[in-house]
Amino acid sequence: MEAASVAEEFAALYGREPEGVWQAPGRINLIGEHTDYNDGFVLPVALPHAARVAVARRDDGLVRVHSSQGDGAVVEFTVDSLAPRSVAGWAAYPAGALWVLREDGHPVPGIDLHLDSDVPFGAGLSSSAALQCAVLLALDELLGLGIERPRLARLAQRAENDYVGAPVGVMDQTASLCCTEGAALFLDTRDMAQRQVPLDLAAAGLVLLVVDTRVEHGHADGAYRRRREGCERSADLLGVKALRDVEAAGGRELDVLLARLPEEELRRLTRHVVTENARVREAVGLLDAGELRSLGPVLTAGHASQRDDFAISCPQSDAAVDTALAAGALGARQTGGGFGGCVIVLTEPAQVPGITAAVTAAYAAQDGWNAPAFFTATPAPGARRLR
Repeated sequence: MEAASVAEEFAALYGREPEGVWQAPGRINLIGEHTDYNDGFVLPVALPHAARVAVARRDDGLVRVHSSQGDGAVVEFTVDSLAPRSVAGWAAYPAGALWVLREDGHPVPGIDLHLDSDVPFGAGLSSSAALQCAVLLALDELLGLGIERPRLARLAQRAENDYVGAPVGVMDQTASLCCTEGAALFLDTRDMAQRQVPLDLAAAGLVLLVVDTRVEHGHADGAYRRRREGCERSADLLGVKALRDVEAAGGRELDVLLARLPEEELRRLTRHVVTENARVREAVGLLDAGELRSLGPVLTAGHASQRDDFAISCPQSDAAVDTALAAGALGARQTGGGFGGCVIVLTEPAQVPGITAAVTAAYAAQDGWNAPAFFTATPAPGARRLR
């Protein structure tokens, strides 16, 4: 999917040339799930898969958007009509980008937009954030706004929270906008401090295999929201601003702290966030030291915490993790918001055929499971203009 083909499809749709083509990538998260809305730490990596948008401004306030992955229809609405949830489906994301810029005090014109994306939808790889970030970057550059990328990520998060209605944190948007090629992004979501941590898998003789469980997940549903609300309640009961502020050494110290919470569910949610923040920092230390092989057990421990404490795994994800480990992987975990999506597997290249065959066979043995899909992930650049 080259920029030229996206521009050509735009011209065929709208009868004029776009003013430019922009792209923003999807992401995987090495470690740090559900820590971002708790003011914690995350370690995402941008994927080569990206949402690409061709855009041109209009002077009549009309917005026309079209997706190669949609039903073929051009969705139309006006800038003046924008209000939370006033546009549904995939078009809510470009609508939300326009809405949030207007809410931030910027004059927003109508636009024509054509989207072509190869980020798998519903796979936990941030297809929605990629689309929204591509549109926001295009508008920022076309309108000469000069918004810094961490701020642009916050605007994208607000659009998804307040316009779309999904209570997500800021990791996905920041990864899409700020990741660099060949590195993982160590992000402190409280103050948006960030550092690019080199991630040269090939030099270490390793690959990251991504297993798409083919179980779609969604962030705008009640399960995700209930966990976020539970984390916020736990922080309030513990007298801290966010669970990021719970600094327990683990073991008995953590158990004593958790005993202050009145419900087992709150204790489990809190234990996951506290230990997951520690795993992010441990992972960064290993990458800094060049000890990439030692990352495997950290990933696997993260999956156990998602499964047992945060309760966001699913049978397909658990099967992919367990089967990959049994087939020789160094570590594996579910990545993304949970309830399906993708599993990442850290392994040697020679183990990939055996792992893919074993996971495929494990899925085939279960009635009603979709066949998994596989690809290897390499750290890619963040959002940018293509032409």
